[in-house]
Amino acid sequence: MSANGAGAPGGRPPHLRSGAAAIEYDCRIMSRKPLVDPRRVREEIAQSAARLIAEDGLDYAGAKRKAARQLLGESRVAGEWLPDNDQIEEELHAYLALFQSDTQPDELRRLREVALEWMRRLAEFNPYVTGAVLNGTANAHSDIHLQAFTDNPKDVAIYLLNQNVQYDVSETRHFAGRGDVETLSFLWRPRRDVDAIGIHLALYASDDLRGAVKADARGRVARADAAALRALVEAGDAPSEPE
Repeated sequence: MSANGAGAPGGRPPHLRSGAAAIEYDCRIMSRKPLVDPRRVREEIAQSAARLIAEDGLDYAGAKRKAARQLLGESRVAGEWLPDNDQIEEELHAYLALFQSDTQPDELRRLREVALEWMRRLAEFNPYVTGAVLNGTANAHSDIHLQAFTDNPKDVAIYLLNQNVQYDVSETRHFAGRGDVETLSFLWRPRRDVDAIGIHLALYASDDLRGAVKADARGRVARADAAALRALVEAGDAPSEPE
C-alpha cells in the first residue's frame, strides 16, 4: 500500500498524465544552470520528489532519496542539501495544480468521503485523519491514514474483525517521536466497480491527543476530526494556509 505514505495496493491504474507530464517536468528541471548552492539543490530535489509522489505513489522519504540520487548520484548527501517535507509538499501542490488539475480534485474528494465513512464507523475510538487526504495532495495513488485515540486498542481490532475486515499489523513511528505505535492496515472497496483503497489506522492512547490538534506556526493542522474533514469536503478545498 502507499499513502504518500506507505506502499500502494496493487492493481491501481497508472495516472493518465504519467508519461508526458513527467518528461516535461524533468526536462524543465534539468535544463537549468548547474547547481551551485544548497538552496538550489533543495529546490531541485523537492521538485523531482514531488513528481515521484504524484506520478509513482512514492512516500516522502522514498521520493526524497530517489530524487537526490537522480540529481547527485550515489554520493552521501549532507542534510543541508535536502529539502524538508514542507518544501516537498509545497512543490507537490504546485505539480498537482499544473499536471493533474482535471482529475486530482475528484480523486481527493472520493478519498475524503471514504475517510469520513470510516471515521463514522470508528467514532467510538476517536478517529482523526492525517496525511495527504487532509492536506489536499491525495490522488489516485494515495492511501487513507487515520489515527485512533483510545485506551482500548484491542477493541479496534475486534471491531474490524466483526466487520469481516482482514487487516495486517505493522508499526508506525509515533508522531511525537515516542517510539512506535501499532497500525492496522487493510484494503477497502466502497463498491465492486471501483478500485480498492488502502486504509492505515494507527492506534494511540487517549492522552496522546493532548496538544496534538494545535495548528503550527503557519496555521496548519497535522490531523483533523470528522467534523473538520466534512467541512473540507463541503468546501471542496484543502486546509487553508495564511498568506
